[in-house]
Amino acid sequence: MATLKDKRIFITGASRGIGLAMALRAAKDGAKIAIAAKTAEPHPKLPGTIYSAAEEIEEAGGTALPLLCDAREEDQVQAAVAKTVEAFGGLDILINNASAISLTGTLHTPMKKYDLMHSVNVRATYMTSQVCLPHLLKSDNPHILMNSPPLNMNPRWFKNHVAYTMAKYGMSMCVLGMAEEFRDEGVAVNALWPRTGIATSAIKMLGGDPMMAASRKPEIMADAAHWILTQDAKSCTGNFFIDDEVMTKAGVTDLDQYAYSPGTPLMPDFFLD
Repeated sequence: MATLKDKRIFITGASRGIGLAMALRAAKDGAKIAIAAKTAEPHPKLPGTIYSAAEEIEEAGGTALPLLCDAREEDQVQAAVAKTVEAFGGLDILINNASAISLTGTLHTPMKKYDLMHSVNVRATYMTSQVCLPHLLKSDNPHILMNSPPLNMNPRWFKNHVAYTMAKYGMSMCVLGMAEEFRDEGVAVNALWPRTGIATSAIKMLGGDPMMAASRKPEIMADAAHWILTQDAKSCTGNFFIDDEVMTKAGVTDLDQYAYSPGTPLMPDFFLD
């Protein structure tokens, strides 16, 4: 059975939500996980800190390294990666999970919000990958995974939130380019995106209990990521995976187990026609 045991993983923005779920799934295998996020103190509206995440990872069977790190700041990213490599003796996997969202139109997106989305989604993804790659190149099965969508040019996905779409597609363009750039060197670079809404605190803030009920649990993304990250890096790269399609590949036929509210019709996610 494929496992992430002893794999050394660096995850951005993993103090809660999908990133934390991915970390906990890897922890069950006995992975070593660096939690790089900027939440050191509890947020008034959002649960989780790097320290509470680390406790959960340890309880699940993994080794945790909580790192206070703003993914927008180059010096902080470099320091966090250096601490990870020093603590774990190297790096095998990078998960670019950190993201910022504002579903606003052109006239209602302040440039401060535009800059935030592009700094976190695009720049941080590119920069963290750049900093991690020299270490990943030394791994025997290196993977980079972006939580980003397939590049769908249907205008409907740009119309009402062009700034957000540009920022998320920037992450996906990193997948497209880096997968080819490092294909011959054996570094897998893939994207993973959910078919439906995922029941996280961010979804609850956006749409409350009705949107949560129409979503799937973060565990579907975690299980899908586990399958991707245990594949041979040389033969599994440049893909824009969708979570339920991955689970089908993994032999899972019962997706109802992932429903937040079984029986409630599911809400399709953005960017999938």
